[in-house]
Amino acid sequence: MTKLPGNAPGIRPRTPNFSSGPCAKRPGWSLKALKDAPLGRSHRAKVGKAKLKQALDLTREILQVPADYRIGIVPASDTGAVEMAMWSMLGARPLTMIAWESFGEGWITDVQKQLKLPDCEVVTAPYGHLPNLKKVDTKKRDIVFTWNGTTSGVRVPDADWIAADREGITICDATSAAFAQRLEWDKLDVVTFSWQKVLGGEAAHGMLILSPRAVERLESYKPAWPLPKIFRLTKGGKLIEGIFEGETINTPSMLCVEDYIDALAWAKKLGGLDALVKRADVNTRTLASWVRKTDWIDFLAVKPKTRSNTSVCLKFVHPKVVALPADKQAAFAKAVVTVLEKEGAGLDLGHYRDAPPGLRIWCGATIQRRDVKALIPWIEYAFATELAKLG
Repeated sequence: MTKLPGNAPGIRPRTPNFSSGPCAKRPGWSLKALKDAPLGRSHRAKVGKAKLKQALDLTREILQVPADYRIGIVPASDTGAVEMAMWSMLGARPLTMIAWESFGEGWITDVQKQLKLPDCEVVTAPYGHLPNLKKVDTKKRDIVFTWNGTTSGVRVPDADWIAADREGITICDATSAAFAQRLEWDKLDVVTFSWQKVLGGEAAHGMLILSPRAVERLESYKPAWPLPKIFRLTKGGKLIEGIFEGETINTPSMLCVEDYIDALAWAKKLGGLDALVKRADVNTRTLASWVRKTDWIDFLAVKPKTRSNTSVCLKFVHPKVVALPADKQAAFAKAVVTVLEKEGAGLDLGHYRDAPPGLRIWCGATIQRRDVKALIPWIEYAFATELAKLG
């Protein structure tokens, strides 16, 4: 087995924040970055509208969203955006729900138990795997899926499996993918994400991006169930265009809006989407290089091409750990995380509560490679500390 260190490393990550949401702030961030926030002003005032429009314009520029797609700021983070899309658009035609981790499973629960759609096909795969997407009928049926499984570290490598001549719509939860992975807009009709992921923004605000086909669905289809005000995207059978011009459904935090603008401006200065993707890829390759040389840890994602470059999920494969009962494996992983937190070397990098035991290390664009490198010896130290207790 790989030799484990006996002493604590001498260097800690400068920023030990490796949470998968809310994620680390951009390098160099401070509260001074928010000094121009129009606090105490109405979001409907001229200054408020200007800020919201700036946020939408920068989002389009950096994510390279097509000009004919609408972008809106909506309540309740990514969850609110996904729910808004599902409750407003599903039921018009047969549906396939695709999931391979916790959040995708959550969308299935909502559709089956709340919307109770009769013609709903469910396609799933266990943690670490991606379903056979080629078997999904993406031409005749609506589909709902997560581009990057935050809790499993498994992502779709591309959108080749989605029919170009589809008749239904695709709803994509892209909250851990946007700004770190390339989204294929021509295959996506609804895209959602939240500010607190790749750009390290603040929570509670979601983004809803609609293709012309999604708008057509909204204007031509009325769900059988009532929609609360917070979900309504149309009025009199027409899209409420104001939502996609900065006239939000409810009151946004202008402090959070300013923070999102700051993150977008940082991304633009950095080099836009290409630079953001590269940073996440470099961070993930740094971890991958270590994993290849270490025989007691491995990726949860089985196939390299499906491995996330943001929410990197790892599992302990040391024989002594694998031999433990499931609850003891979870306790071991939690103990390793506790050591890292007590030492101030790595914060919030435990596995998601429904996921297999291990580590979940955020490697998105706001993470510095030097901090990933500095974290690795501390993982080795924490693992060795807890392994010794197993005897």
